[in-house]
Amino acid sequence: MLDTSAVSAFFRGNLAVKERMDTADVLELNPVVLGELLAGFMMGTAERVNRELLDRFVASPRAEIVCIDEETGERYAAIFGSLRRAGTPIPTNDIWIAACAMQRGSVLLTADSHFLKVAQILTELFQT
Repeated sequence: MLDTSAVSAFFRGNLAVKERMDTADVLELNPVVLGELLAGFMMGTAERVNRELLDRFVASPRAEIVCIDEETGERYAAIFGSLRRAGTPIPTNDIWIAACAMQRGSVLLTADSHFLKVAQILTELFQT
């Protein structure tokens, strides 16, 4: 599963991310990541170019957009609760991303170390 930081790093040519993605059978994204990317594109100066890059990426046979459903909501609640009890909150959008990774049993590729606080998922960090 790809966090927004991983997709952004890939688009910027980060070799470590590219190499890691090359070894994956499936590149999973969820609607939260897509929304974060699109919002970032809207705030930038190359929205059309970035949207075209994203469209080509999503059209790849290895890319899969995963759904957020009732089961994801249950996992969101479990992660939210455990982070709150531990006193280690993370951004709400990132809890949704983690919930999707948990639901699918996927490793989350990210540059954001706060995902390491989520005990319910496997996180693979990369340097930006």
